[in-house]
Amino acid sequence: MTNILGYSYWILLLPLLGFAVNALVLGNRFPRAAGIVSTLLTGGAAVLTGILVFGSFGTNPQAQVLWEFPFLRFSETFAASMGMLFDPLSAMMLFVVTVISTLVHIYSLEYMKHDPSSGRFFAFLSLFTFAMLGLVVATNLFQMFFFWELVGISSYLLIGFWYQKPSAVSASKQAFILTRFADSFFLLGIVLVSYIVGSFDFATINSLSLADFSNSFIQLGIAEFSKAQGLAIGALFIFIGGWGKSALFPMHIWLPNAMEGPTPVSSIIHSATMVVAGVYLVARLFPFFMLHENILQLILILGIVTALFAAVIACTQTDIKRILAYSTLSQIGYMMFALGALGYTASVFHVFTHAFFKCMLFLVAGAVIHQVHSNYLSSMGGLRKKMPWTYVCALIACLSISGIPPFSGFFSKEEIFLATLQNGHPVVFAFALLTSALTAFYMFRMFFLVFHGNARTQFEKPVKESLLMTLPIVILAIFTVISGFEKNIFAEYLVPPQVTLPHTGAHFPWIPFAATALSLAAIILAGIFYVSPRAQIAKALDEDNRSRFYKIVAHKFYFDEIYYAVVRQFLLGGIAAFLKWFDNVVIGSLVKAATFVFQKAGDAVRAADTGYLPFYLGTLIAGLLFWRFLGNLPL
Repeated sequence: MTNILGYSYWILLLPLLGFAVNALVLGNRFPRAAGIVSTLLTGGAAVLTGILVFGSFGTNPQAQVLWEFPFLRFSETFAASMGMLFDPLSAMMLFVVTVISTLVHIYSLEYMKHDPSSGRFFAFLSLFTFAMLGLVVATNLFQMFFFWELVGISSYLLIGFWYQKPSAVSASKQAFILTRFADSFFLLGIVLVSYIVGSFDFATINSLSLADFSNSFIQLGIAEFSKAQGLAIGALFIFIGGWGKSALFPMHIWLPNAMEGPTPVSSIIHSATMVVAGVYLVARLFPFFMLHENILQLILILGIVTALFAAVIACTQTDIKRILAYSTLSQIGYMMFALGALGYTASVFHVFTHAFFKCMLFLVAGAVIHQVHSNYLSSMGGLRKKMPWTYVCALIACLSISGIPPFSGFFSKEEIFLATLQNGHPVVFAFALLTSALTAFYMFRMFFLVFHGNARTQFEKPVKESLLMTLPIVILAIFTVISGFEKNIFAEYLVPPQVTLPHTGAHFPWIPFAATALSLAAIILAGIFYVSPRAQIAKALDEDNRSRFYKIVAHKFYFDEIYYAVVRQFLLGGIAAFLKWFDNVVIGSLVKAATFVFQKAGDAVRAADTGYLPFYLGTLIAGLLFWRFLGNLPL
C-alpha cells in the first residue's frame, strides 16, 4: 500500500500522457495506434486506482493528502496549491471515473474505427479524463476550479467533435457559454469565501463555525455585511457553479443538445464525469453547505423539480439519446434533492450506482445506432434476437434505473426515499415516488420500442454484435448487478467527519414495496401501450395524433425556443442593439464633434501661422490692448 501511494500521481499523469502523445505525435496520421495508446494508458490509471482504493478497504481510511506542491502564491500567507486528496469520497470517484473511461475507450476503438478524425477524438477523450480526475482529487477550491474549467473546455471539444455539422457546433457553444455563465458565479464565490476564510483548502472551509464570523464585517460594494452573511453569499455563488454544470432546471437545456457529439462522449459525460461534477461539488463541501439552511432548501427544491420535469419530458421523446439525456437530468435531480434533504450517503451511493447503468445505457444506444444508422425509435424495433447480449444488458440497466430489485438502482433509490421521508420532506418523497414510476415507464417505452415488436428498418447486412462494443456493456452490466450490495460500505465510510446527519429513528419498511409496485405498474403500462397486440406503434410515435399538452411536452415545454428568444430578441435585438445604437450615435457623435472642434482649431492655428512679421506685430498689439482694457474686469 505504501508503494502505490508513492506512485499515485501517475493516476493523473497517464491520461495526460495519452493526450500529449495523441495530440503531438500520433493524431489522425495513426488513428488506430492513437486509440490503443490512449486506451492502454487510461486502463493503467484504472489499475493503479483499483490497487489504491481496494488497498484502503477495511482500514477505516482517513482523509490524507498524498502529494501537494505550491502552484500560485498571492501573499506570504495566502497561496493556492495542487495536490491529491485521498478520502472515501475521492476514492469512490477515482474508481468510477477511471473504470468508466477505460470501458468507453475500449468501446470507442470499434465505434470510431471508420472516423477519419478518431485520433483527435482519443486525444480529447484522454484530456477529458485527466481533467475530471484532477477535479475529484482536488485539495482546495482553486485546484477544483482549475480542472473544472478544463472539464468545460474538454466537453466543448468533444460535443463539437463533428464540427462539420452546424447542430454540433451550436450544441458545443451552448454548453460552453451556459456553463461559463454559471462558472462566473462559482469564481466569485471562491474569491469571496477564500477572502473571508483566508484559505482555499476544503479541510479549513468544511470545519468553519459561523459563530466565529458573526461579529466581524466586510464591505461589499456600497453595503456592509457580517462575514457570516458574506459566507452565505459565497456559498450560494459556489452552488450556482454546480447548478450550471449539473444542468439543473432551468439551466438544463445544454445537456440534451450535447447529444450531438459521438455516443461514447454522451456516455462518459452523462454517467460519471461532467454532469456529476455539480453533485460532487456539493458533496465535497457538504459540511460548509450545512451551515446555510436556505441553500440546502434551494438545492432540495431545484433537485426535485429537475427530477420530475425531466422525467415528464422523457416520456415523449423519440430520439433514443435524448430520452437518456433527460433520464440523466432526472437522476441528477435525485442526487441533488437527496443532498438537500441531508441524505448525504444516499446521494453519493446513487452517484456510484447510476454511473454504471447510465454508461451502459448510452453504450447500448450507441450499439443500436451503429446498426440501424438512426437515433429515432421509429427506425428501430425487433432487435431482441439480432442483438441478444445487448438486449439482456439493456434489460438489466432498465430494471436498475427503474428501481427493481435486486439491481443496484433499487438499493440507492431506496436510500434516497428513506432519507427524504426520515428528514421530514413528505411532499418531496411523494414527487420522488411519482418520478420513479415515470422513469420506469419511459425507460421501458424505449426498451420495448427498440428491442420488441417488428423491425421498422430493413438492414443492408446481417446485424452482428462487435466484441469491442459488447464487452464493455457486459462488464457494466455486471457492475450494475453487484454494486447495489455495497451500501453498507457507503454508510460506514462516506460520511465526512465534520458532518452529523440526523437520525430520527423512524423506519418505513413499506417504502421499497411501494416504490417497486409503482415501477412494476408503470412497466406493465408501457407494455400495454407499446408491445401488446393492440399497440399501434406508428400511431404512438406520431406526434400529430396526440393532444396539445402532449405536443407541448414533446417540444420540451419550448424552453429551447424561450432561451433563443431571450438571447436573440431581448439580449441581442434589445439590449445589444441599444448599446450598439448608443455607441454609434451618442458616443460616436461626441467623438466626431470633438474631432471636428480640434480639427477646426488646428486649421485656425495653421492659418494664423503666416510667417509675416507685420501680422505677428499686429496680433501682439491687439492682444496687449485686449488685456489692458479687459484685464481689470472681474472674471
